[in-house]
This record gives sequence, structure tokens and C-alpha cells, in this order.
Amino acid sequence: MRKQVLIFGLAGGVLVTLLQWTEFHFVVLEHSVAIYGVLIAILFAGTGIWLGTRLLAPRERIVEVSVPAAVPSFAKDEAARERLGITRRELEILELVARGLSNREIGETLFVSENTVKTHCSRAFDKLGARRRTEAVLRGKELGLLS
Repeated sequence: MRKQVLIFGLAGGVLVTLLQWTEFHFVVLEHSVAIYGVLIAILFAGTGIWLGTRLLAPRERIVEVSVPAAVPSFAKDEAARERLGITRRELEILELVARGLSNREIGETLFVSENTVKTHCSRAFDKLGARRRTEAVLRGKELGLLS
């Protein structure tokens, strides 16, 4: 009985293998163009991705910056400040105006209200004889109050 089961099992295995091979052979012959097309598409897609990552990768750039050996320090003209009657706070706000900050930004920087900034600005502008922010900054630089 074992011998018969072994023979039938072996014959069944050979037949199943033969059927699988013929089915594979039929699929390969019938759809060979599609299979080759898919393989070529996968090859080109992989090559394109690889080239894209190589060619478009960010490159490191080394930038050399020359720094002067000695930077001359700017000394504010305290005599001019006292002569004009500009307070330290007005000068501080004038420096922030020269950096291009708005009244709101100056207020946030110095922890004061926007109205306080406006008041200090108008007083400093009056003492400098300026009507606009740019005029005040220019005048402050001419007098040596701003760097």
C-alpha cells in the first residue's frame, strides 16, 4: 500500500510540475512583449531616480569671508547728545529707528507701548530738527550720535 501511495504521489507531483511549467511557458510566450516592457520600464525608472538624486542633490559650498584685522570702534558724541538735550532713551529709540524697526517692533523690543515710542520719536525728531524718520537718522549720523 505504501508503495502505491508513493508512486501515485510521485506521479501526481510530476504532473503538477509539468502543468505549471506549461502554464508558465504559455504565459511567457503569450505575454513576452508586456513582460519585457515592464522590465525595461523598471530599469529606466530606477536609473532616472538614481540620476535625479545624484544630479539634483544639494552641494556644499565653502564661502570664504575676509574679516578686517581691526574694526574701528564707533564712539558716540556724548557732548552733542547733551548739547541737543536728547535723553538716553530717545537715543536708544533713534538707534532702533535707524535699524529700520517700526514703532510696534520698537515697543516690543523695549517693553513699552507704541504711544510711548511715538512720544520719544517726536521729541527726538524735534530736538534734531527733522520731520521724518530718515531725516532724523541722517541728522543723527551727521552729529555722531548713530553709527
